[in-house]
Amino acid sequence: MAYQRKQNKGDSPKLDMTPMIDVVFQLLIFFVVTLKQEDILAKLSAARPAPNTDEEVKNKDPELINVIVAPQGFILNGRPMRLPELDRGIERFSGYSKSAMVIIKCTADSPHAFLVQVLDVCNKHGMTNLSIFSM
Repeated sequence: MAYQRKQNKGDSPKLDMTPMIDVVFQLLIFFVVTLKQEDILAKLSAARPAPNTDEEVKNKDPELINVIVAPQGFILNGRPMRLPELDRGIERFSGYSKSAMVIIKCTADSPHAFLVQVLDVCNKHGMTNLSIFSM
C-alpha cells in the first residue's frame, strides 16, 4: 500500500519579521556610528570660490544703516543728530546704494512723529529696504 501524503489546507505558516527588522536596524546603527566623517568629506569634490580681492568691494560702505529714534532726536550709526543732519546722512548713504538695509529702532518713549520723519527722509532719498523695530 502506497502512502498518500495529505495536503495542508489550513493557513500558511507565518514568518515573524520582528527579529529581522531588529538585526537590520542594529547593523544600520553600527555602520553609522563606525563611519569616519573624514572619509566622506575627502571624497566630496566641492569647488570653493576664490576670495574676492577687489579693491572696490573692500572700500565699499556697509550695506547696513542703523537709525535709532529717541525722544531727544535721532542716532545714525552711533552718532546723535537732528533731522537736517539725518537728512544729509541718509542722502550720503543713498548715493552709495539705494538697496542698503535701513534698520530703524524706536525707543518706547520716542514720539511717533519722529518715526514718520525718518520714514519720510528714507522715502525722499529712495531708500526702500526698511526694517522697523521697537526697543
